[in-house]
Amino acid sequence: MTAIAVSCGDPSGIGPEIAIASWLRRRELRLSPFFLLGDPKLIEARAKLTGQLCAIAISTPAEAEHLFEQALPVLPLENHQIDRPGIPLAENAAGTIEAIERAVALSLSGEARAVVTCPIAKKPLYDSGFPFPGHTEFLAHLAAQHLGYAVTPVMMLAGPLLRTIPVTIHIALAQVPLVLDTQTIVAISRITNDALKSQFGIAAPRLAIAGLNPHAGEGGSMGIEDETIVRPAVDMLRAEGIDVRGPLPADTMFHAAARATYDVAICMYHDQALIPAKTLGFDDSVNVTLGLPFIRTSPDHGTAFDIAGRGIAKPDSLIAALRLADELASNRKEALTI
Repeated sequence: MTAIAVSCGDPSGIGPEIAIASWLRRRELRLSPFFLLGDPKLIEARAKLTGQLCAIAISTPAEAEHLFEQALPVLPLENHQIDRPGIPLAENAAGTIEAIERAVALSLSGEARAVVTCPIAKKPLYDSGFPFPGHTEFLAHLAAQHLGYAVTPVMMLAGPLLRTIPVTIHIALAQVPLVLDTQTIVAISRITNDALKSQFGIAAPRLAIAGLNPHAGEGGSMGIEDETIVRPAVDMLRAEGIDVRGPLPADTMFHAAARATYDVAICMYHDQALIPAKTLGFDDSVNVTLGLPFIRTSPDHGTAFDIAGRGIAKPDSLIAALRLADELASNRKEALTI
């Protein structure tokens, strides 16, 4: 079994610490082997700062599986990084970008089982000239470079009680009705349906599609978008044989009895998807990117600069991301061999 590649994210954040904390619980939780892409000196310094001595540099990903029980394997970066907990630095951006690029390349080559990314901060990257809006767009770019054609990345929040997907993400609420369209809902739903089969092992996925407006528009009396944009998408998906319901009133979609009727909720905007997901699984929800030619998961939290270097960051979401990446990689491999 190949190990999981973990990029440490912004090294001034809690990424290095939660990776160390996750490794320390490897036996208790029976975690599959993983290795960290980072600056070994920085990781070692952070380990000492938090009272642990555990990192070891490796020269190839293959070494990680054999050394994982003894130490946290760290695959060195060409770009050295400065250890300043809590202080984001543009000087560290090159290493942050390199770690993501190499993790993806190793996964695509089969040298890594999956990619798990620790949180990044956008400003230091922007200050260094990073041209992408965020992590997901950069991953989609790397995937497109490999495949030779563009991909549509789909953001899923996956927790033990709920999976949600926002159709629109980081835009103002006032912009949502202006950019929402039938074809986007259909495309995202198709990708989701395929991923639930190939990665999550769900033979017959059930999709619930939320309405945009209160009460899903109440027949057009509270906005026409649910009838003119969302419902046509549902009809198209049904015609393709996908098990889908909607548009559904979002205020009645997320209680226990409702959640039992579907495998994923397709939501129209950011907070409609993330509020219920984080309420039901704040510490153990995972950000999964669907639509890529490799498995990618990430903790569902930020860099937490305010507590970096103090050794108090909880690794729960990273542990959940590691476990889910391992599960999805196993399901994907099994699906490919059928």
